[in-house]
Amino acid sequence: MRHLVMTQGLRALRRQRGFSMIEVLIALLLIVIGVLGMVAMQARTIQYTQDSVQRNTAAMLANDLLELIRSNADAEENYRKAPGSAFPTVDAKDCQSTTLSVDRQLGCWALQARSRLPGVTNDLLTKEFHVCHTRTPGGTCGQGSTVEIQLAWKVKAGECLDASDTTEGPKVCRYRLRAEI
Repeated sequence: MRHLVMTQGLRALRRQRGFSMIEVLIALLLIVIGVLGMVAMQARTIQYTQDSVQRNTAAMLANDLLELIRSNADAEENYRKAPGSAFPTVDAKDCQSTTLSVDRQLGCWALQARSRLPGVTNDLLTKEFHVCHTRTPGGTCGQGSTVEIQLAWKVKAGECLDASDTTEGPKVCRYRLRAEI
C-alpha cells in the first residue's frame, strides 16, 4: 500500500514539474507593464525637474530686479515697464560697469532674462514682461501700491506644468513676483 501511494505521488510530481508557457508569459507581461510604468514616471520626473529649474531661474531674476528697485527706491518709478513697451537696448559690454543708470540696469537685466530663460525673444520681452503697480495679480498696470514683476518663457505644449496648460503648440509659462517697496 505504501508503495502504491508513493508511485501515485511520483506520477503527480512528474506532471506538475516546471512552469507552463502561459504562466511564464503572464509573468513576463506583468514585468513589462511594471517597467513601462517606471519609464513613464521617469519621463514625467524629468519634466517636473525642468519646470522647477525654469521657475527657480525666473524667481532669481525677479528677486534680482526687486533688489535693484529697492536699492534705488527714490527712482522706483523709473523701473516700471508696462506690457507692450520695450526694455532699453544695451550691449553686453554696457553691463560691465558697477554704476549703471536705471535704463541700463533694466536693459542688462533683460539681457540676463533672455540668456537664462528658454525661448525669450525681444517680442516676448515686450509683450509678456512687465514691472508695474497692480492691485491684484495679473491686474491692470498703474493701479495699486504693490509692485508686480512678471517674467515669461516659451516651452513646448504640455511642458508648462500649471493648470492652464491646455493649448497646442508653443506655450508661454509665466512667473509673477509681487512685493511692497
